[in-house]
Amino acid sequence: MNWLKNFVRPKLQKLVGGSKDLPDNLWNTCPECSQMIFHRDMEKNLHVCQHCGYHMRLSAKRRLDMLFDEGAYKTIEIGETLDDPLKFRDRRKYTERLKESRDKNGEDDALMVAHGAMGGVSVVVAALDFGFMGGSMGIAVGEGLLAAARLAVVQEAPLVVVPSSGGARMQEGILSLMQMARTTIAVQEVREAGLPYIVVLTDPTTGGVSASFAMLGDIAIAEPGAIIGFAGARVIEQTIRETLPEGFQRSEYLYEHGMVDMVVHRTELRSTLVRVLSLLRNPAPAATALPKPNIHPPGKGA
Repeated sequence: MNWLKNFVRPKLQKLVGGSKDLPDNLWNTCPECSQMIFHRDMEKNLHVCQHCGYHMRLSAKRRLDMLFDEGAYKTIEIGETLDDPLKFRDRRKYTERLKESRDKNGEDDALMVAHGAMGGVSVVVAALDFGFMGGSMGIAVGEGLLAAARLAVVQEAPLVVVPSSGGARMQEGILSLMQMARTTIAVQEVREAGLPYIVVLTDPTTGGVSASFAMLGDIAIAEPGAIIGFAGARVIEQTIRETLPEGFQRSEYLYEHGMVDMVVHRTELRSTLVRVLSLLRNPAPAATALPKPNIHPPGKGA
């Protein structure tokens, strides 16, 4: 029984008049604590539960709106790629799944690439959307990361990547796994240009994404409670036949064990990135050399 739909909504309809329609999306349920959250509070808190602090997943577009100065940025077109190179089909055709995700999300694939300013510093941001086939990495995502890296090099701007993915896209088979090498090369091109590469690890960052570009950041920042790892905890336990520590693969656990540099609440994420970018792009001037001390030989006066 849905308490909100079956009890609250009829009461509200009766209160304002049964002829008026009430939208269904006024309230959301926190998946962690099951508390009800009003939609305006949800937006105000950047989709973080005010009751338990749980960080809900954001779309790639919402990420970009949140990070850039005044939400102003320009997206780039990612080069065309083959939609279904393997003619893959499981219970449904891969082309059908792609069409459904595109209609639902309004984007061609799981990755969005944009450029603009953060704290006045020019930056390129690439964000994955878990809502698009689990943020899985196929040819289009690999192409997008490469385009983002090369744009950063051309603009001499830092590259910030925000992964949210279950890993490689199985419908593209070995072609999907090849993107692990392509995205690693993309990161290397940014490094060879002497530019910062920053990764913001969100829930979840797993599989081939975590095994490639997601764990190569010069600085790795994670959101609280994010699942970060390669294989799932259940698979690991079944393989090694050991009980894993509490909180294993959560961002806090990785921070305690030196795998990430910071765990930052979403409300402080943008200001933290602005501060880091400012330090990396506008370092403090080198200290001037101190004058040599005036040391007199023994036996002589000052």
